[in-house]
Formats: sequence, structure tokens, C-alpha cells
Amino acid sequence: MKLTFGIVVFPGSNCDHDAQFVAETILGHKARLIWHKEGSLGDVDVVVLPGGFSYGDYLRCGALARFSPVMKDVVRFAASGGVVIGICNGFQVLTEAGLLPGVLLRNSSLKFVCDYVHVRVENPQTRFTGSCRPGQVLEIPIAHGEGNYFAEPDTVRKLEEDGRIVFRYCDASGTVSEEANPNGSIRSIAGIINERGNVLGMMPHPERASDPALGHTDGKKVFDSIVESFVPALV
Repeated sequence: MKLTFGIVVFPGSNCDHDAQFVAETILGHKARLIWHKEGSLGDVDVVVLPGGFSYGDYLRCGALARFSPVMKDVVRFAASGGVVIGICNGFQVLTEAGLLPGVLLRNSSLKFVCDYVHVRVENPQTRFTGSCRPGQVLEIPIAHGEGNYFAEPDTVRKLEEDGRIVFRYCDASGTVSEEANPNGSIRSIAGIINERGNVLGMMPHPERASDPALGHTDGKKVFDSIVESFVPALV
């Protein structure tokens, strides 16, 4: 049995086909592109909100995409325990939709940053990091102008206490520092999950580091973890 990845496409999405390629060609599962105006996700196992610039990031990144018709079903799917991963712009959409806390602000440098960064796996016991070791350092690219994660102190404290900070920016040795933080995110946060653990938002692009032909495969661990989390159901 194969999983079906439903990849939501907004006007301005530009990483939708990357995610589709990883799901179908790299992982060997099924993938379906879902236009944002569709009222239903259909029969899918995993929902991917891909990177890009939904609605041109007009007004505020992710703010307009949050009102796309399909998002009602994304919220329903997440509430029922469905697995959702929002990457870059997808993370921004998840915060705007209230599926994850906090907000993504302009990078502290006020510049668009496109580069490979290192992230440390803070919690390997999630559906998105099960194939990773505690503290493992992954090299994954970023490409964003608004990746500066911010939340109120009480929210950040709760994220820390509950183990919901999944990835943190670091250097190649795993050391977290201001220098290794590419966008100014509070506590060097690169990715978080919701309370139930079925929704992940992350700014780095794992789909761009999953194909051996590109010379980087650390991002594939995120997708492998998702697939492996379904193994009992697939047997």
C-alpha cells in the first residue's frame, strides 16, 4: 500500500512540483496537486503546504492563502489527526490559519536569504523526525525573506516545555549561536509542531535536499520519518 501526498497549490506556489517529485520519484508513493480553490482535499494521507509566495505575499506572507477554499478542509484534516507539513511559505500559512502559534516576520537582516543552513533535531520523537538521532545536525537550504519566527514569551516557553520545537538553527557542529541564525528567529527556532504532534511548520526546504543528484539528502529524513510513522497502518 502506498501513501498519497496531497500538495496544495496556491497562486504563487513554486515548490509544489519539487514536493511532488520527492513523494513520487524519491519515495515511491503517490502525489496529487490540489488547486487552492478545491473545496476538498480528497482521499489523502499527508497534506503538504509548499514553499513559494502565495498571492505574491501581498498584505502579509500567508495571510491571503489562509482564506483559500481548500484551507477549510486542511483545518478539518488537521483537527482529525491528519498529517500536515508546511514548508517555508506553508509554515507562514499554518500560522495565519491558527494551526501553529506565532508569526513569521521579516528577516532581521531585512534581506532575502537563500543558502544552505544547519539545523539541529531538537525532538526526534515526532512523526517528522523519527528517522533522526537526538541532536542530529541536518544541512538543508532556506530561501525566504520572512522567516524570522516570533511568538510571545509564554508561548515560546510552552513550546520549549512540551518539546514542540523540532528544529533549531545551528552551526555544522550543532552549536546554536546568533551567528548561525540566518533570520533572527527567537531561540533560533527553525521548525515547530502543534500540541497533537501531527502538524509541522518549518522554514528550511527538505524537498530541496532529498535527491542524491543534487548532492544533499538530509532533507529526505523528514519525508522518510513521515512515511515510517504510517508503517503500522501500511503493514
